[in-house]
Amino acid sequence: MRLSVVSLHLATIFFYSTVSAQEPRRTGFFDLPDTTVPARVWALGAGTVAAYSGSLLVLNKYWYKGYPRQKFHFYNDAGEWLQMDKAGHVFSAYAYSKLSRELWRWSGLPRKQQIWIGGMSGFAYQSVIEVLDGSSANWGFSWSDVAANTIGSAAMIGQELLWNEQRIQFKFSWSPVHYPDPALKQRANSIYGVNSLEQVLKDYNGQTYWASLRLAAFFPEKNFPKWLSIAFGYGADGMYDAFENVWEDNEGKPADYTHIRRVRQFYLSPDIDLTRIPTRRKGIKVLLQALNMIKIPAPALELTSGGRLRAHAFHF
Repeated sequence: MRLSVVSLHLATIFFYSTVSAQEPRRTGFFDLPDTTVPARVWALGAGTVAAYSGSLLVLNKYWYKGYPRQKFHFYNDAGEWLQMDKAGHVFSAYAYSKLSRELWRWSGLPRKQQIWIGGMSGFAYQSVIEVLDGSSANWGFSWSDVAANTIGSAAMIGQELLWNEQRIQFKFSWSPVHYPDPALKQRANSIYGVNSLEQVLKDYNGQTYWASLRLAAFFPEKNFPKWLSIAFGYGADGMYDAFENVWEDNEGKPADYTHIRRVRQFYLSPDIDLTRIPTRRKGIKVLLQALNMIKIPAPALELTSGGRLRAHAFHF
């Protein structure tokens, strides 16, 4: 599967650097050309292969370090973590696909080819990670993860092909979780990490995933500001193990915290599409594209799976 990622980009490089293309007009380094620029295709293809390969090598060395390996196998984890990990897969595949598509604009390739290369790059990258999971004794190849990856990449590709823009943006936010109980804090440290970077990536209790809809795109007759969006969020709380709150502590003693309710959280919040903020500075535009993956703090309504409704002055 790793070879498929490399092959995808090498094939792209070879094909588009050898086809006869109209001589592009002179453009600055950050300008988007009207026609294919073979040198840029080479640069983007080689850079993408290097970045993907390097990140996968780092992941293979450090994420799986210390965990036993075994023969490739499958594992059904569809019911774990109240599907927060699946929401993470959707977001990650979407983010990788969108980033790759934006980068390929710089190549001057035809629009549809930029979209498909970008979208399939995100899907392929996530799929390689699944193969690594399949060789780890602690995990396994998960078809539900592949389905989530497909949804994320398809969301980017479908919107570009249908609307030529991302009217629905997938976003992420995280808030630190305080665990006052010493046993729960020890458990959280062991599975979610002890520093903020680890916790952002691993602590499902603090994560929220959003689908942010730009109102002016769906209701043009209402004269909404172009930057105004409405965001629907999903999170969860009360999770200390994959399926239920039962585990063994560091001394091998059973810990039963099934009295702590595991709840789903659904949010409704206003949002801003940062890419719609007008600016002529190309560097600022790139920065806004990156920052737009993060949901800004804003007032929010929260409904839990237990039926509790509450308002937040700010939720992140």
